[in-house]
Amino acid sequence: MNVIEIRNLSKIYNSSEVKVTAVNEVSLNFSEGEFTAIVGPSGSGKTTLLNLIGGLDTASSGEIRVAGTNLNTLKASELIDFRLCQIGFVFQAYNLIPVLTAFENVELIMEMQGWIKKERTERAMDLLRRVGLEERAGSRPSKLSGGQQQRVAVARALASRPRFVIADEPTANLDSKATENLLEIMEELNREENVTFIFSTHDQRVVNKARRIITLEDGRVMGDIKNTIT
Repeated sequence: MNVIEIRNLSKIYNSSEVKVTAVNEVSLNFSEGEFTAIVGPSGSGKTTLLNLIGGLDTASSGEIRVAGTNLNTLKASELIDFRLCQIGFVFQAYNLIPVLTAFENVELIMEMQGWIKKERTERAMDLLRRVGLEERAGSRPSKLSGGQQQRVAVARALASRPRFVIADEPTANLDSKATENLLEIMEELNREENVTFIFSTHDQRVVNKARRIITLEDGRVMGDIKNTIT
């Protein structure tokens, strides 16, 4: 069953000096429970495509449906609700709230969704433990290293049990052990909770774990293969 359907999707950025086609007539389907890596050189359109799938950006042309919803038809407020209820995000720049602790950053979306305090606390602490940061739960982002902030961002993305996780370079700034732990967590949630993962990456360790690899170049899909690496 296709839970994400993309048809002839393009994103063009115009300025007074130049026109850049970041995503160029892309058509793709994603099934529920996929574990997919999008790869390609810098500037190939990976981040833009993820932002379009996640409803963080709007297409110049084409159509994208996520869980049956045509994102092009949603108002700004409807997109906010859609992202809150359906999608977890991991950003390259972490996007943690600086005045909140690691625990509070992870807990926040669950609170916005109306989870009761006990369930929020248990879920947030469990995820912080699994990413190796239980002892730093009370630390604010400024007191955490880049790799630690990235792990908090991943825990936050997974906290509310989203249907989809969109991750832009999720292992950036992580050492080998932290990368291994993170991939184990994502694989476990993918397997046990059927969360659909779509991530961009330059990290071969992540590519090796993906079950599908999509290659972008100049905004176009140049390859789409099932990964046989184990």
